[in-house]
Amino acid sequence: QVQLVESGGGLVQAGGSLGLSCTASGSIFRLEAMDWYRQAPGKQRELVAHILSNGVHHLADSVKGRFSISIDGGSLTAYLQMNGLKPEDTAVYYCHAVLTPLDSESSRDYWGQGTQVTVSS
Repeated sequence: QVQLVESGGGLVQAGGSLGLSCTASGSIFRLEAMDWYRQAPGKQRELVAHILSNGVHHLADSVKGRFSISIDGGSLTAYLQMNGLKPEDTAVYYCHAVLTPLDSESSRDYWGQGTQVTVSS
């Protein structure tokens, strides 16, 4: 069974930094990509950062210049480094992965449980 385990998050003052990590575990044949989404209260879930297993990545305009995403293919872990945090970054952050499990011939989507990031003004 494949699982995504997130860590990091918490409470920080505006201008501060936090780091999130997400590790895929289980019977995995191939990791295609990992993403970070966030959902603030009353708002839709939005894509924050996306990275392919080869390192090609994309950041949402709202976080460019402040956030960075990286991936360690060996440990199947994606990292989201968040600097210059703003109160509007407050949300539950979800890890998402596209990967092919050992018992499948096609890739599937998996989600982490979410981790709260709160930025105080």
